[in-house]
Amino acid sequence: MTGPEPRPLAVTVGEPSGVGADITLAAYAGRAHRPLPVFAFLADPAMLAARMARLGLTLAVREVASIEEASSCFASHLPVLPLANRHHEAPGLIDARNAPATIEAIDRATQLALAGAASAVVTNPIDKKALYDAGFRHPGHTEYLADLCATALGRDFMPVMLLTGPALSCVPVTIHIPIADVPSVLTTALIIDTGRIVAREMRTRLGIPAPRLAFAGLNPHAGERGAIGQEDETIIRPAVEQLRAEGIDAVGPLPADTMFHPEARARYDVALCMYHDQALIPAKTLAFDETVNCTLGLPIIRTSPDHGTASGIAGTGTARPDSFIAALELAARMAGHAALGDAAAAA
Repeated sequence: MTGPEPRPLAVTVGEPSGVGADITLAAYAGRAHRPLPVFAFLADPAMLAARMARLGLTLAVREVASIEEASSCFASHLPVLPLANRHHEAPGLIDARNAPATIEAIDRATQLALAGAASAVVTNPIDKKALYDAGFRHPGHTEYLADLCATALGRDFMPVMLLTGPALSCVPVTIHIPIADVPSVLTTALIIDTGRIVAREMRTRLGIPAPRLAFAGLNPHAGERGAIGQEDETIIRPAVEQLRAEGIDAVGPLPADTMFHPEARARYDVALCMYHDQALIPAKTLAFDETVNCTLGLPIIRTSPDHGTASGIAGTGTARPDSFIAALELAARMAGHAALGDAAAAA
C-alpha cells in the first residue's frame, strides 16, 4: 500500500540578475542523470525564455494555473507558475524595478506552503540591496519569511538557520550582526530557545530520533574556565545545563578549534555556534557545493542553496546547480518526515 502522491515543492526565482534561473534550469535539464522532486517554478516566463536563449537551452516549459498541475507535467515540461509582475532579464545588472516580482514569488510560495498546496518552499538567492532600493525593510530573506508566517497565522516565530551538508550540520546562534555586538546579543535564553528548536526539528523534520547537540564556546579554548573571557561560563554553560535538564542531549561549551575534525564530528549531529563565521566557515569549507541553508522554527519547510546570487557569472552557463539540487532533495526529505510525524500523531 502506497501513500498519497507527495505535494510539489514551490521554487522561487530569486534575484533575476543572479543565477537563480540558471541553476533551476540546469537542474531540470539534467534530471535524467539526477532525478528531482516535483516542483513548480514561480517566475516570469518571458524572463525564463530570454535566459534559456542566453544559456543555449531548449527546455519544454508549461505555464500552469495551479501548483497541483506540476505533478502531471513535470516529467516532460518544466512547470512555471507565472508571476503577475515582470522581471527584466539582464544578468549582473541590479534593477530596483525587479523587486515587486522577486517579492511576489516569495509571497506566493509561502502562501502555497501555508495552505498545504506546496510541501515546502525552496528559495533561490535574493539581492537585499536590490530590494532595499525598492523599499524592502526586512533584514533579510529569512526574517521576511518569518514575518509572512506570523502575519498569516497571528503569532510570532523564531527562525533558526541550519547549514547542513554531507559532512556537517551547524547552526549560528547569532547571525548577521557585527562581531563586536555578539557578546551583548548572545544570551542564555537565546541559546536555550535555539537549542530547543533545533532538537525538536531534528526529530520531526530531519528524522533523527535523539539528536546530539554540541555547543561551541565563544572565546578561544571555550574560555578556559574563565581565564579567557567569562561568557562561556556565565552564558553558554548554563544554557547547555538547562537543555540537558530538559532531556536534550547537549554538550559544551567546547573549544571551536577542535570541533570540526572528522573524529569530533562523529560525536554529534549538529554543532551550535555562537556567531556567523564560526558556523559557516567549516560548513562551506567541508562541502561548499553540497551544503544547504535550511530555516528551522517556521510553520513551513524552507531550504535554499548555500550561496549568494553570483551575479558575476549569471547567464554564462558556468553556475553549478549542486547546492540547489541538494536544497530540493532536502526539502522533499523534510516534507516526508513531517508527513510521517503528522500521520503518527493522528493515528
